[in-house]
Amino acid sequence: MADQVYDGSPVAALRRIAFLLERGRADSYKVKAYRGAANAILPLPHDEVVERAEAGRLTELAGVGASTARVISQAVAGRVPDKLAEVEEEYGAPLTADGAGTALRALLRGDLHSHSDWSDGGSPIEEMAMTAMELGHDYLVLTDHSPRLKVARGLSAERLTRQLAVVDAVNDHLGDGFRLLKGIEVDILDDGALDQTEEMLGRLDVRVASVHSKLQMEPEQMTKRMVAAVRNPFTNVLGHCTGRLVTGNRGTRGQSRFDARAVFEACAEEGVAVEINSRPERRDPPTKLLELARDIGCLFSIDSDAHAPGQLDYPLLGCERAEAAGIDADRIVNTWPVERLLEWARP
Repeated sequence: MADQVYDGSPVAALRRIAFLLERGRADSYKVKAYRGAANAILPLPHDEVVERAEAGRLTELAGVGASTARVISQAVAGRVPDKLAEVEEEYGAPLTADGAGTALRALLRGDLHSHSDWSDGGSPIEEMAMTAMELGHDYLVLTDHSPRLKVARGLSAERLTRQLAVVDAVNDHLGDGFRLLKGIEVDILDDGALDQTEEMLGRLDVRVASVHSKLQMEPEQMTKRMVAAVRNPFTNVLGHCTGRLVTGNRGTRGQSRFDARAVFEACAEEGVAVEINSRPERRDPPTKLLELARDIGCLFSIDSDAHAPGQLDYPLLGCERAEAAGIDADRIVNTWPVERLLEWARP
């Protein structure tokens, strides 16, 4: 592939490398080099980039190192960069076999669970929004963490207030055709309360409520905790309900124990969507619980839980699972137009 003609821009090559590395859950420091180099050359006239490449002067630019300069030089010379060929080979294949999930994926209009570098994500808000647009989304909900999750740099009410202003600015810049929605992944506290003030929760468009602590709480207490959160009028989506990890560099973790029927019946009664978390290391809820939620009559939200732009591709994995479970598309809230979604999410 590296000997093939390349007719794209060097910026596109760098961003594609970063996207695929993120899709493969590579370390964020490896990704930042490519996104940083793309940002460094983006404002420059094409002729200047070509001249610097031919003169070997690309590394004089802040943010461009030897490896990213090689990508730029190969791209402007009209050949597929070696690094791009490498990551396409490793991470560029379809996420599912035989087109599984693609029909449902085509019906998704947005993603209700994503993180930026304001909490534990790896990229700026605008980069997440731009990538969502490129993937064909009509909307993306920004759901950075709430204050209790200090390890993930959860947002205090003050920081969240500042973020809401940034979201407004990003929407003004992007114009019509796409909406970045204001949201939060709010921690479910030990007693089932939500980890943010009602005033702030009321200013948001969509709220994903998730358990991140004391995952091995006794089943009776965990059930009460989750049901209380589901019945909170501000809760829209129950995030990664069992908290399990099935693979990945964080190791594995068993699922929380709770009365799933009681929790999902509360979701059905309150109109709270059960998240089908598409991260490969989560696959949450497990298949038996997914089928139980289906049979009880729950709504669903197929989300990426993306912590980097390349991970916004993950919902295809959730769509594969939803199709296998026979879940009707209209029960999946992010197949809905934004107006219907916002009406449903309003407390």
